[in-house]
Amino acid sequence: MMSPAPGLAARAAAARSALAQLAVTLGDYARLVRLNRPIGIWLLLWPALWGLWLASAGHPHERVFLVFVLGVVLTRSAGCAVNDFADRRFDPLVARTGDRPLATGAVSAPEALLVYAILSLLALALVLTLDRLTIEFALAGAVLTIVYPFLKRFFPLPQVWLGAAFSWSVPMAFAAETHAVPRLAWLVFIAGVLWTAVYDTMYAMVDRDDDLKLGIKSTAILFGDADRWVIGAMQGLVLYSLWLAGEQARLGGWFHGALATGAALFVYQQWLIRDRDRARCFRAFTNNAWFGLVVFLGIALDYLFRAAP
Repeated sequence: MMSPAPGLAARAAAARSALAQLAVTLGDYARLVRLNRPIGIWLLLWPALWGLWLASAGHPHERVFLVFVLGVVLTRSAGCAVNDFADRRFDPLVARTGDRPLATGAVSAPEALLVYAILSLLALALVLTLDRLTIEFALAGAVLTIVYPFLKRFFPLPQVWLGAAFSWSVPMAFAAETHAVPRLAWLVFIAGVLWTAVYDTMYAMVDRDDDLKLGIKSTAILFGDADRWVIGAMQGLVLYSLWLAGEQARLGGWFHGALATGAALFVYQQWLIRDRDRARCFRAFTNNAWFGLVVFLGIALDYLFRAAP
């Protein structure tokens, strides 16, 4: 048998090398937008679904549902890219973030901005299929998202701002489903802001020592030794705000059972952070994905069985 021509073999080897390099680059981009760590998608998704189900009395429009789910993935991914761009000088100095693609040089700052721009444009394209009020809320939400990463230099409560950004999908959901944003929407929004401040303070407790050295602001630093007490107070306010929303929406036993389960999850999180151990604080943070799911199930099941004969 004749061996392949040297030129053909060289081209095949070059093609394989190019494909291997493309796979590495795409993997770096995936890590940039945290597709390997979907916890942020879940934490952003649950308030959006709370809002959609409450706004539609348990029957969201299919197109609106798809726009919001895809929009959550795109928005969270874009937010990670711009966050890493803003923190590119700090991340190499923090133990938890030292392996991020921008911190290691695997992705450049212009590349991160390009990824952010593409994902943001795709999210905007989705929103443009909805009504004008929803579009206006979406543009305001985009401002909240892009400002957040830069607040940590001087604003002592960045977790509260993040809460507004992460919960902005709630008034957007009501706008998309009902073309109005009633008091119920703002009650759920407040609950979302407080809940985000709860779990992101736990997240900030992981980095507290590094952040103190770098001069980065966070609620974990602001609250100091009172961190667990303040988190507990905010957890109580989350449950109270959701209870008020449930009363406004006339939700019943399924929802109240979900709130009781959510309260038990909050107690478990308090147990995890009792010694402020980094690994346990991170576990408490991730446990909040279950809280969001439980609340959503309470809302969805309440409407489901309310409608049953």
